Parts: sequence; structure tokens; C-alpha cells
Amino acid sequence: MTVTPKINVSDGKLLVHGKTLLTGVPDNIILTPTSGVGLVAGAFIGATSNDTKSLHVFPLGTLEGLRFMCLFRFKLWWMTQRMGTCGKDVPLETQFMLLESKKNDENGSGEQEDDDDDDDDETVYTVLLPLLEGQFRSVLQGNELNQIEICLESGDEEVETNQGMHMVYMHAGTNPFEVINQAVKAVEKHMQTFHHREKKKLPSFLDWFGWCTWDAFYTEVTAEGVDQGLKSLSEGGAPPRFLIIDDGWQQIGSEVKDQKDVVVQEGAQFASRLTGIKENSKFQKKNADNDRFSGLKMVVDESKKHRNVKYVYVWHALTGYWGGVTPAGPGMEHYESALAYPVQSPGVLGNQPDIVMDSLAVHGLGLVHPKKIYNFFNELHSYLASCGVDGVKVDVQNIIETLGAGHGGRVSLTRAYHQALEASVGRNFPDNGCISCMCHNTDGLYSAKQTAIVRASDDFYPRDPASHTIHISSVAYNTLFLGEFMQPDWDMFHSLHPAAEYHGAARAIGGCPIYVSDKPGQHNFELLKKLVLPDGSVLRAQLPGRPTLR
Repeated sequence: MTVTPKINVSDGKLLVHGKTLLTGVPDNIILTPTSGVGLVAGAFIGATSNDTKSLHVFPLGTLEGLRFMCLFRFKLWWMTQRMGTCGKDVPLETQFMLLESKKNDENGSGEQEDDDDDDDDETVYTVLLPLLEGQFRSVLQGNELNQIEICLESGDEEVETNQGMHMVYMHAGTNPFEVINQAVKAVEKHMQTFHHREKKKLPSFLDWFGWCTWDAFYTEVTAEGVDQGLKSLSEGGAPPRFLIIDDGWQQIGSEVKDQKDVVVQEGAQFASRLTGIKENSKFQKKNADNDRFSGLKMVVDESKKHRNVKYVYVWHALTGYWGGVTPAGPGMEHYESALAYPVQSPGVLGNQPDIVMDSLAVHGLGLVHPKKIYNFFNELHSYLASCGVDGVKVDVQNIIETLGAGHGGRVSLTRAYHQALEASVGRNFPDNGCISCMCHNTDGLYSAKQTAIVRASDDFYPRDPASHTIHISSVAYNTLFLGEFMQPDWDMFHSLHPAAEYHGAARAIGGCPIYVSDKPGQHNFELLKKLVLPDGSVLRAQLPGRPTLR
């Protein structure tokens, strides 16, 4: 009897457990079944080309009449879900795909393996995971001919190839949750560049109620405002034990001198750059001699001593600030930073333009040289640790993928930054204190060996009534994929808001941190007391919350 792997190509058809997934598979597509234990479940998809380029698009085959759910980047920063039944329904920048095949319509050549798990009539779920291979990154996309394509790119015109032999990993079975879990673990073993969530240390703040300064004060946050927010919640019976001091505490300067002459008017604030690693004047105090001294340490100390806060995190962008750092500015000379101008991937540009990118394309970003980035992170984080800070929320991460030219490409630059970030966090914040945000690209996910918390969707938008159901559905579906890498963070919300109960109920079952961004004095304590115990702890599901099968 001939034994055929359960994922194979025969007569131009891609077959999974005997069921046809794709037709018209080109001859240059190469299928490599996984060896050993996973033989019957998984395979890598590769392809070859006659041309050597930095960007390839390989047709994989035609998809028609099969239900699928995929996760794609609709913004540079964030994923969301889409469902469909044919190739043209697959959006650009698809990073995860789950297909459902119900009937054994056609079989490949040879006989199926004769075992007790005869799934001819069972529903089979197949997950496709586009991967990183060397200096290249893959994503899936569809075209008008209902073909699924693999887009392979380096992000640097000098980094070229004529093939990708492990561009996509496929895994199949009858339980979709097990299939996804097994697939990510198989990829972890193959790539050895990241760790599964189960191997990572979860920061302790997860089990405590929190407050974030963002919606309460935005960038106008002050030391006094921080204390007001903590006091207001504590006096109402929902004491925050976890605090995030968000954007607005850092020393920054704008490079935009004359708005009249700037091509990009709206969003020009994103050109602001970091001018120093310490807190700005809003957080500084004066002594009897009228000399300024560091106030961040005092803010942290007083929050912990007088407001019983256990964990304090502060915000910073992966590149320092939205516009990076001031090149060769005072205190920044030794980081060898230089202006870089982002180049966005065609796929993301095809989904949704971005105001941050519009601004940075005009003004540039002050990029710390990758050889110096550990020194930058370590100096910043060691200062924060000396002030009693327990961790960082690291935002604007995906901007790195647009800056790979001259640095070996997007994968190489991202990996250099992430390795440096995790090394610094490991050295300065013993509780693995890091929240990863604006980071939904596989460049970063497949480079994360340590980071254990990931923001699971686009922001909570308090003034957009249409956003709330979209927010919750996105975090739930994104968690199917993201939850294999890290514990998802479903973002802050407002306790006094028309959608507050909806958001609160979702977070109660999400396995995520529970924190609000209420303005001082604007709270719904009846709702908060359903989520927060009197000591400030929360009851949290151990595993990430995901959609049910039905």
C-alpha cells in the first residue's frame, strides 16, 4: 500500500486529508512535509523563480468554494479579521489563514494512510502561516482570478533572492484550536527565533486592576494629574494597583519650524523627536534653591507609598518617540542616529494609508543605529528602573519594517531592535515588564523570545460609537493567532461610557489585563466593583479569550 502524506500536491491540486483546497497549483511550488512526529499534519510551502529580486509574488493556486477566516493588517500597526470563500476575498497583508473543508470531494493519487483517524467525512481545518525566512518575510494575498499568492519581500533592494523554500507553513486537523497551537509550536521548532506564550514569564501586573493616563490627559499628563487619577479611583472603592504613565512624560522637540511650508499639515506632530531620556519639565520639581530635580522618581514613590500602587509602567516608542530621536542632538551623539525616510510595503499601502507615515515621509525619523540600539534602550530603562519604574509599554513598533533599506532589510532591522529591547528589559525589569503595542507584523512576532504581553487590536475609541463592536470582535479573532505568542491585552476602556458594560464584560472573560483610562471623577463604580475586588486584584481567566467554534 502506498502511504501519502495528508498534505500533498497531486495533478495540480493541493490536497489536505484527501480534500482539495487549491487547484491550478503551479509547477514551481514545492511542498516539503515536516519530518518526524508531525509527518501527517504539516508541510512547508516553497517556490522558485527565474529572477533574483527583493520582492516576489508567487501564485499558489486557486481557492473557490471553501470557507475561511483570515487575519490581515488593515493598518500598518494592526490586524483584523475577514471571512470569505474564494481567493479574491483574501486581502493584502494576510498573516494568518484558517480554511474549513467539509467533504471529501476529490482524492489525490495513491491511497490514504490506513489508520483509526479516518476523517473522510469530518470537517478538516487547515491553517496557513506565512513565515520569515532569512532576511525575507512572506504574506498571503488574493487576486481577481481567485488565486492565492505568496508575497515575499526583504524591504531592501540590495537584499535579493530567487527562491523561498519555507515561506508558508501548513498544518491540518479536525480541531481548529489544536491545529493553530500545534502549527505555531512546529514553526517555533523550525525557526528557533521566538518562543511560544507557554514558555514566557507573565508580568505580575496582569492580576491587578489598572489605570492609564492616556484618555484622561493625553499628552498633557502631569505629576499632579497622575495623583488625581489614582486618588479618584481609590476613594470610590476601585483602587488601581497598576499604573501606566502614557505618552506625554518625555523630553521631546518638534522639527517642524514653519507649518505653512510643510506639505503634510495634519499629523505633523508625529515628527517630534526625543531630545533626552529623562522626564520633561511637567514632571520635574524645584527645591528650596529653585533648582530643578528629577520628579519621576517622586511620582513613582508617592504612587506606591500613598496610593498603594504595586506596578508602574511608562510609555515609549520603539524608536524613542514617534519621530525617533534628535540626530546628533545633545545627549544623543553616541547613538549614531541619522534621519531615515520610511518606505511602506505595497500591501499595507493597498489597505489603508497612515497619517504617521505621511508625516514621517516628509520629515524623516531619527533612527538609532542598530549597533547602538541596545545602549539606547539600556540607558533609558536603567534610568527608569532607578526611578522605581517596573516596566515599559513599547509603542509604534511596526515603523521599523519601513526603515530596512541599508540595514539588511526589514527582518534584519526588526530582529536587531527586538533582541536589544528584550535584553534591556531582561536586565532592568526583573518581572519581564514589557507591553508590546502597535506591533501586529510577523517580523516582530516571530522575533519575540521573551515579550509576553501584546496589545490585541486597534485602540479603544471613546468618541466613535461604531468602533466598539469592531474592537471586541477584532481582539477576539486576533487572539486566535496572537494568543499563541503572548497574552493579549484588550486595551483600556472607560467605566463611565455608553459601551462600558460591553467592554467590561468582554475583559472579564478575555484573560487580559483590566484597566481603564477614566478622567478623575468620571467613574462608574457599580460597574468597576463587578470587575475589581476590594484589594484591587481582578479575577482573570488563565488562557486568552477566543471565539468559540460555533
